[in-house]
Amino acid sequence: MASEDVVSERSESAVSTIVNLAEEASEGVKAPSHALLSICKSLVAGGVAGGVSRTAVAPLERLKILLQVQNPHSIRYSGTMQGLKYIWRTEGFRGLFKGNGTNCARIVPNSAVKFFSYEQASHGILWLYRQQPGKEDAQLTPLLRLGAGACAGIIAMSATYPMDMVRGRLTVQTEKSPRQYRGIFHALSTVFKEEGPRALYRGWLPSVIGVVPYVGLNFAVYESLKDWLLRTNAFGLVENNELSVTTRLACGAAAGTVGQTVAYPLDVIRRRMQMVGWKNASSVVIGEGRSKVPLEYTGMVDAFRKTVRHEGFGALYKGLVPNSVKVVPSIAIAFVSYEVVKDILGVEMRISD
Repeated sequence: MASEDVVSERSESAVSTIVNLAEEASEGVKAPSHALLSICKSLVAGGVAGGVSRTAVAPLERLKILLQVQNPHSIRYSGTMQGLKYIWRTEGFRGLFKGNGTNCARIVPNSAVKFFSYEQASHGILWLYRQQPGKEDAQLTPLLRLGAGACAGIIAMSATYPMDMVRGRLTVQTEKSPRQYRGIFHALSTVFKEEGPRALYRGWLPSVIGVVPYVGLNFAVYESLKDWLLRTNAFGLVENNELSVTTRLACGAAAGTVGQTVAYPLDVIRRRMQMVGWKNASSVVIGEGRSKVPLEYTGMVDAFRKTVRHEGFGALYKGLVPNSVKVVPSIAIAFVSYEVVKDILGVEMRISD
């Protein structure tokens, strides 16, 4: 009888072990699947946020680029309203959205990668921060959020830069331009063949330098403002431990204002460097101006020096007004759209968590 009890106990133990292993294996299979689904949903949410926010302000985006690259001797666009009216009169309604297809083709993956990278970078940075003695229960600080945002911006910009480069050229060409790029892929292949693969990354350095404060400050200001409002309930804006869509839009607007003002000169230099090497750039940029000198910059510092010397320091802020009118609602819409879409898709982890 004793031997039978031992055998029975061993059998029950073996069965229990097998069941436990099966459950662990089942959990191990489900976890990656669930994580992959969550990643896909986060990427979709980021892509939708980017597409919606950029399309909403596409006319202002085109006008900003035209103001950035136009020659001071041939002023076609002298202000926001005048510029929009001029585009409408000369190119019609479609002219207001020229380059938006390319912009969305670039911004959708860019936004998806940026938001996802920010979430991953913030978790990684916080984990490293908590490894320090006495920091085991630390939370994300504005400085840590700035670092995570900078990492996200660099990754997203580098991954989609060739699209941004050809988007700039598609945006500035008009119906009278000698060179007509027919679309995204035609522009990419033409630049690649005529100017070489390095041309697709022309202006990358000022872009990366600019994206560090721009994206970093966007995330840091947005998240820190939200965190402060939730903790202090300032102005009585918190309802059921949540901020309203309007309040979140205001936080995004503040973030966009700070980020774009700091990084704007680098954006101007980036656009000008992207025109270098384009044989017909002088015709597109200068139009009917007196000077037909080819656009030549040997690098980022040279572009800064020549721009300031020939056009003054104010040239580094050409197009700032339409860009401000564009960026403030664009950043606000992007942040709120991202969080709303994630809620709709049922993603548990939100950007602030």
